[in-house]
Amino acid sequence: MRQKRAKAYRKLMSLYSLSFGFRQPYQVLVDSHMCKESVAHKIELVKQLGIVLQGTVKPMITQCCIHELYLQGKEQQPAVDLAKTFERRKCNHREAIPGDDCVASVVGETNKHRYVIATQSHELRQRLRAIPGVPIVHMNRSVMILEPPSDATLRVKALVQEKALHPAPPEAAKLPAPAPTEPPKKKKKGPKGPNPLSVKKKKPKQDPAAPAKKKEGEGDKPKAGEKRKRDDDAEANPSASRPEGAGHKRKRRRKHGGTSGGGQGTTTGGDD
Repeated sequence: MRQKRAKAYRKLMSLYSLSFGFRQPYQVLVDSHMCKESVAHKIELVKQLGIVLQGTVKPMITQCCIHELYLQGKEQQPAVDLAKTFERRKCNHREAIPGDDCVASVVGETNKHRYVIATQSHELRQRLRAIPGVPIVHMNRSVMILEPPSDATLRVKALVQEKALHPAPPEAAKLPAPAPTEPPKKKKKGPKGPNPLSVKKKKPKQDPAAPAKKKEGEGDKPKAGEKRKRDDDAEANPSASRPEGAGHKRKRRRKHGGTSGGGQGTTTGGDD
């Protein structure tokens, strides 16, 4: 079996297991038509069912289906021998009825016992598609195929998923009552205001009666083109403006050029 088809069959069986509770080994209900088809194409029926259903299987057959094979004579003896290897499923029919009706009655309206149906009967497959949660297997020439889920199965699957999202009635009773929600306010339609980031901020209005405040150091600085005025206190008492400990600065004595010049200066001074 191709990888793509095997992946699709694995997804189908996971759907049936999650939504309808199918589990391994899968109970496969085989009818007389499938037995005849597998003998005709020389197919190992149990092995192929395990490959298609991606798990272990337990094939079963009803007494009515075996009786239907007996009625077809010795030509179908290999099919009868194959059917005898399967587990018998009690159908509780005192007198044998057609195989399609027997299988449909065993499945019922809800497929309570979770059977997988392996049949070649076109009429039976149409009847079973109306029942949710019934996997159907049939043969196409020599290839075994698992049918996609029917519309009834998909509807029940959607309901199960929707139910899983909500709490159960006992759990819902324990939950606190939800607070009443206010209806959302409708936005007023109309021209929008300007962007506050792009608008210039308004300057505060100055009172004309209040004197203008000068900045610190503004009065001390002279205007351009004017001489700096000294303080009267500094002119009257210059020593006060000097820092304490700073005495009168001594003048530096100039040094004369040479020794000879110096010597001459001293002698002449002595003669005078």
